[in-house]
Amino acid sequence: MRRVARRALPAPTQLALDRRQQTADQKRASGTLTVQSEWDGARKTKALKTVLKTLKEMAGERERCMYCGDSHGTDIEHFWPKTPYPERMFGWPNMLLCCTECGRFKGNLFPLDAGGLPLLVDPSAHSPWDFLDFNPDTCTFVARFDLATGAPSLRGAKTVELLQLDRREALEAGYRKTHRRVLALVERTLGQSTVDADGLCQELCEADDHGLLGWYLSGTGQHLSPFRELRAKHPQAWAACVAALT
Repeated sequence: MRRVARRALPAPTQLALDRRQQTADQKRASGTLTVQSEWDGARKTKALKTVLKTLKEMAGERERCMYCGDSHGTDIEHFWPKTPYPERMFGWPNMLLCCTECGRFKGNLFPLDAGGLPLLVDPSAHSPWDFLDFNPDTCTFVARFDLATGAPSLRGAKTVELLQLDRREALEAGYRKTHRRVLALVERTLGQSTVDADGLCQELCEADDHGLLGWYLSGTGQHLSPFRELRAKHPQAWAACVAALT
């Protein structure tokens, strides 16, 4: 999972979404709203096609799912599910790009904390590595340990549990390949007396196929070998990568 920068929609598209939401709210108030029918009708419009196109651009060249970061994102996902939360159905900040498998696991499940806040990581609003950790031995996700509470992050734990990020063999295989590529690159870099920071940033981006750079450069990974040694041996190049890539 990687942090996703949300883009602004074209003004006509945003206006169309606002009008759709207003109509849905009116139907809901009168008791005539059928959520899936309302969404299916809107999904065929130019505005929603623009939304999907924008989400794919946000997801990057390979249009990866914004939850697992591995599978191809196929459709618009509602972070707050549209059926129990129709008041957010056409809200642009509530829309992500999701693969079929993550969408199936999540469905209408949406755990909240005691204060009514989501217990699922929104990659367009949070840095996932504030709540998630990567296990380099199993190449799966776990909840990040929260020093403030002395326990694993509840948001991280619920995200792993809900999306089954620790139990998907295909997902593990993809992350393992990326992890090996990045390790090999860093180990080669350690053998150099001088490092071109811009070149290293570019190589790291090309090697990282699953959004792990945040974990290597600013998460727990920075304290593990060989990243710890890279930071000590080439501090200026390290600082440049952190500034450019996190």
